[in-house]
Formats: sequence, structure tokens, C-alpha cells
Amino acid sequence: MLRLLKLELQKLWLNKTSRILILVSFILPFTVLVLSSIKINFFGLFTLELGELGIFNFPMIWHVTTFFAAQFKFFFAIVVVSMIGNEYSNKTLKQNLIDGLSKKEFILSKFYTIVFFSLCATVLITLVSFIIGLIYSSYTEPSIIIRETEFLLAYFVKLVGFFSLCLFFGMLLKRSAFALAFLFIQFLVEWLIFWFFNSKVGNEVAWKIHNFMPLQSMWNLVDQPIQRIAMTKYPDSNDIAYDYAVHWYEIAIVMGWSALFIFLSYQLLKKRDL
Repeated sequence: MLRLLKLELQKLWLNKTSRILILVSFILPFTVLVLSSIKINFFGLFTLELGELGIFNFPMIWHVTTFFAAQFKFFFAIVVVSMIGNEYSNKTLKQNLIDGLSKKEFILSKFYTIVFFSLCATVLITLVSFIIGLIYSSYTEPSIIIRETEFLLAYFVKLVGFFSLCLFFGMLLKRSAFALAFLFIQFLVEWLIFWFFNSKVGNEVAWKIHNFMPLQSMWNLVDQPIQRIAMTKYPDSNDIAYDYAVHWYEIAIVMGWSALFIFLSYQLLKKRDL
């Protein structure tokens, strides 16, 4: 495993574009530190400081920061599809196979890289969240700090799932631009399926089906925290209540999609004439 991971990391680091995108992917989550210190002055009437609103209190901070950081996953998605596009355009895939790398090892090297960077991103957002929480949180008891850290696991699984989908599209289309475009097409297809079932069997069943779709199931892992923040301000309002918790079956669904995308990527490579 380490040999395959080292091989892939060397390829990425030697590519200037990939190197820049990787650095950007790791730097951008630190913008949450800037977000926490923002002060908004409303025409001199009053000043709103986000850090004082309670959104960086433990345990809510795990939810807020993982959701915020997940919005930057597109940058490393470009790296993932480029990993495949460059292999075909630079003929390195064929050369790797000639040098003795099996097709299975080739796909595994990509998957190990996905897991490695997802893990690094998770560790990074954990440290950033912990620091911000210690600065702004009103609650610093250990039992409260570790509560809801399952959002970190959800964040990790979400990244692995999304990048596995990118890997599959990269293998399917061989071109980075086309693979990224297919992410948007995938988004549209999922909503078309939802609208179809909504008209046939009703909203409730349509949503249950929609929640099993790849992109939607990944979104469900770390749902938006806006309503949750509103719930803390208006605890008696039932209109804004929703289930924001991380559920085991949501993790299982995304892990299932991840395994399927990696398997399909291998099957594509296995049957493709290089």
C-alpha cells in the first residue's frame, strides 16, 4: 500500500497544476478561522461578530466547520480527475503497466491517494475546529467537546465518496473537463429522477429514493447547519426543526457507493484496450 501511495504522490507533486490545487485544497479550510473573526458593521447601528453568535460553541462547531470545509472539495476533485486524464494524455498508464504495475494496483494507488488526502483534510479541519472552539466556545468540558465528533467521520466518508465518484467519471471519460461536467449532469439526473417519482408516487417516497442517490446521499452526511443555528435562537419554533444528526445508514450508503465506484473503475480499466 505504501509503495503504491508513494508512487502516486510523486506523480502529483511533479505536476505543477496538481501541486497548486492540492495546496489550495488544504489552505482554504483555514478561511474558517477568518470567518470566525469577521465583524460586520450595520451602518454604525450595531456590530455583528460571527464568533459571538454561538455557532462556534462545542459541539455545534463540528457541524458548522465540516459543512463549511466540504464546500471546497471541488478543488481536489480537479486533482482526482486530472490523475486519470494525465495518465492517458501522458501515456504514463501504459508505461506503468509495462513496468509491472497491475491494473488492480493502478486503481488501488488512486484509491489510496483519495483516502490519504481525505484523511489529511479531516485531521486539518479537526485541528482548526478545536482551536476555534477553545477560543469562542462557552463550553469547554471534555464530555461536551467530544460530543458530535461523528461529523468528522461523516466528513471523511463524504470526501472519499465524492472523490471516488470523480475517479469513476475520470476513468469513464478519460478527460478531466468532461469528467467534471458529468458531476453537474449527475446532479441534474438525480433531481430529474426525484421529480419523476414525485409526480408518480408522491413527495415522501420520492425523497426516500432521492436520498439513495450518490450526490444527495453525500450531502445528507453533513447537512446544512443554518436551520440548526436558527433553532438555537428560536427553540420553541417547530417550523424550523429538522434532523441534522449523522446516521449510520447514511454512512453505509455512501460507503456502498464508494466501493461501487472503485469496482466499476477497475472493471473499466480491466476491459479497456490500452
